[in-house]
Amino acid sequence: MKGERLEWVDVARGIGIVAVVAAHVWTRGPVRDALYSFHMPLFFLLSGALTRPQPVARFAWRQVAGQMRPYFAFLALLILADQIIEPLKGNRPIFTHWPQDLIPILLGGTWLRGPYTIFWFVPCLMAGRILFNALLSRWSEPRQAYGAMAAGGSLLVAYGAGWATDISPMGLLTVPMAFFLLWVGAAWQRTGWRRWMIVPLAALSLCGLAGIFPTLNMKAGDYGWPLLSMLSAIATSILIFRLSPAVPRPFARPLIGLGQASLVIMYLHVAFIHYLTPYLGKPWLFAIALMVPFLTWHLIRRSRRASRIFL
Repeated sequence: MKGERLEWVDVARGIGIVAVVAAHVWTRGPVRDALYSFHMPLFFLLSGALTRPQPVARFAWRQVAGQMRPYFAFLALLILADQIIEPLKGNRPIFTHWPQDLIPILLGGTWLRGPYTIFWFVPCLMAGRILFNALLSRWSEPRQAYGAMAAGGSLLVAYGAGWATDISPMGLLTVPMAFFLLWVGAAWQRTGWRRWMIVPLAALSLCGLAGIFPTLNMKAGDYGWPLLSMLSAIATSILIFRLSPAVPRPFARPLIGLGQASLVIMYLHVAFIHYLTPYLGKPWLFAIALMVPFLTWHLIRRSRRASRIFL
């Protein structure tokens, strides 16, 4: 209903952001591979499922203004923190040559590593949403032939670009795959659920979670086995969407909170992992990287001025 927040969406986001943080803590082994099989596609699919056509120019401007303001705010905050933290540890900051370092900072994507490695995601999602909204504004039903053809063409471009290079300014290398996933999410949301779907979806999901299919690295344009690895990610995500409304309330409440704070957690969690890894075990890293950004989100919400900048 208009104005009503869908709790299952926040539950799904909460599951997704927990998977993202865990995958950046446990960086090797079967846990990492299982999480990397679906954790980033889930957010693109969910965004596609929630997308409705809007006026193209107004939507594009709102996306750029609304998403890039917190993007640069968090990026500037982390760069400032790095200038302080690394010298205290006896190291050099990541960016030390000014103003030359403004070029890789503005390029983003491939050029942002370490505590900034996740910053490819938001510009990629933003660009994908702008393009997908343009499609929906022309053909509001994504399952029609033109929408399916656009999605298929985007998928081919995604694999071709991923094979050709891993250079990705502002995460734009991944935009064709983001467009395809947005289309899948929108098409799935408009398709009725049938009980028989559980069998192929579960089989595909297990192939990714068990490491039978190669894992994904969307930032680098590495999508595993053509179609199969991505189909596994889609299957796992759809199963999570289906199960999210049925999560018992005691477990759903914390996931809802994490889902609402997911963007702030996305921006900040890698920094805590990056700076604290030499000093703490992985369970502590996971707890801090998840909960400190979550508490930061609560603090930001209390200030109208901070909310305008960071949210």
